[in-house]
This record gives sequence, structure tokens and C-alpha cells, in this order.
Amino acid sequence: MSDAKASRETEDGETEGGESAFTVIVAAAANLGIAVAKAVAGLISGSSAMLSEAAHSVADTVTEVMLLAALKRSEKPADEEHPLGYGPERYIWAMLASIATFVGGAVFSIYDGVHTLVAGEELGDPLVSYIVLGVAFLLEGYSLRTGVKQVRREASRLRVPDTYYLRHTPDTAVKAVVMEDSAALIGLLLAAGGLLGGQLSGSGVWDGIASCLIGLLLVYVAWVLGRSNAQLLIGRPLPAAVRASVHDELLSVPHVVDVLELTTLIQGPTEMLIAAKVDFRDMATAAEVEWACEEAEARLRERFPSIRRVYLDPTPGRAQRVRGGP
Repeated sequence: MSDAKASRETEDGETEGGESAFTVIVAAAANLGIAVAKAVAGLISGSSAMLSEAAHSVADTVTEVMLLAALKRSEKPADEEHPLGYGPERYIWAMLASIATFVGGAVFSIYDGVHTLVAGEELGDPLVSYIVLGVAFLLEGYSLRTGVKQVRREASRLRVPDTYYLRHTPDTAVKAVVMEDSAALIGLLLAAGGLLGGQLSGSGVWDGIASCLIGLLLVYVAWVLGRSNAQLLIGRPLPAAVRASVHDELLSVPHVVDVLELTTLIQGPTEMLIAAKVDFRDMATAAEVEWACEEAEARLRERFPSIRRVYLDPTPGRAQRVRGGP
């Protein structure tokens, strides 16, 4: 985050994970019911935009199931086969979820929209579709409200703007819910516009255009979520301000002369790794170096509770290397 405090997560990682899981479950339950209703309304009205919205909701439901799997599997403790834990696994599942959004929602919506523009469509009674869209808007709005409340709570605690937190948070589950629900509300308005345009003009062109726009909207959401998860899978460091604070904290430890190299890595929303090459005072004893390493880790964990692993490598300073040894 833009401030050192932005790396501070809740003291209890399970509590935050439970909150994210609740947010995802609310979104999944809402989308599952909405998907069925939209599909029925689309078949009755003959609206391609409604069918696209049904595909959108199905993709969102699949996405949320994958996010729940990500939250569950990433909480597994470290073991002999995975000494650094399973935290990054959530980003693999979240990446698959973004692909599901693209394939299940965007591709179908664009295909159906183009097909409607080329071949036309028989418009049926739009009344059922309007009712379904209204109910879906309320349910999606409630789901979005749950996600936004979590974002605001975390952003307030970390003292950063809500939008900044949403862009940079490593908790991609809540980010996915907020983005997908926001896209769902926009998609519902587009579908309603397509229905209204077709009703007023008697042409299915408006419905086809709405379907294509819904598809493009889903392409954007899938791209943003996919990029975020790809960055975290490749290995994203802590923000520059936080790295600077970690550097300063290490320098404040007795017997530490310089921090020659600092590596940070986000492994999960509440799992950060710190590795550093540290130059200790030349006259420091082995016991003092050991104490300094323990003190540095304790200070970092106290200031940044999300830091789970600290590895310090005693390394000769530049001047000592130039001299060729002690």
C-alpha cells in the first residue's frame, strides 16, 4: 500500500479469511438463483441479452466456487512437501476463475450478440425478463454491498482510499466479487436497455448490441482479474513504502550496520516473506549476531503482523569485501 500501515493485516488470519469466504458465499448463492431465472426469462422472451446475462451469472457462480476452493486450500498449514505453505494456491484457483469468466461469459455473450445481429431474432413477451432483471438487480446489489463493506472496513483500518485498496489488495477473492458484481449490475442495465430498444423499435439489433457490450464488459473484468493473479503468482513484492519501512526497521536493530539486499514477497493476503542480506558490526560475536537476528524478526512481526517468515543472511559489507576479509 502507499503507507507502511497498509501491510498490516488482521492479527487473526482465519477471521479475515472467514470474512472473505462469507462474501464469496453470498455472491455465489445470489448468482446461482439469478442464472436460472435469467435463462428461463431469456427463453421465454427470446432475448439474446438475457441469455448472455444468464451465461454471465453461470460464469460468476463457477468463479465463486473456484474462489471458495482457493480460500479453503490456501489455508492448509505448511508441511514437508510445501515448506512455505499453500498460500499462493489461492491465486492459481483465482486465475482459473478469471478464465471461467472469460470463456463462460464473455465468449458466449459476444457470440450470441453477433449471431443476433447477423441472423436476427424473434422477440417474445419481455415482461418476465423485466421482472427477473429487477429482482436480479436487488440480489446483485446486496451481494455487492457485502463485498464493498469488507473493502471499506479493510481500507479504513489500513488508512488508504477504498479504490487504492481494491486495486492493490492481495485478497483477490473479495476483489473478484466486487468487480464481478459491479459488472453484473452494469450488465443488467445493458440487458434492460436492449429489451427496451427492441420493444420500442421492433428490431432485435438493440438486443444483439447489448449482448456484445455485456461480452466486452466481461472481457475487461477477466483481463483485470487475470492480470492481478498473474502478478501475484509470478511474485509481487511489498509496496515500496512498506519495503522502506522494513529496511529502516532492520537498521534500527543493534549490531546491524547495513542492509545490503532486501527481498520481499507476497504469498497470500496475510502471508508475507522477508529475506535480506545484512552486514553486522565487525566486532559482533556469534551470540550477538544470533540475538540481533531474533530481535529483527520479532520487531518486524510486531510492526507488520502479516509477515510470517523472516530470513536474514549475515553478509560482509562492501568495505570488508574490498579489503578481502576481516
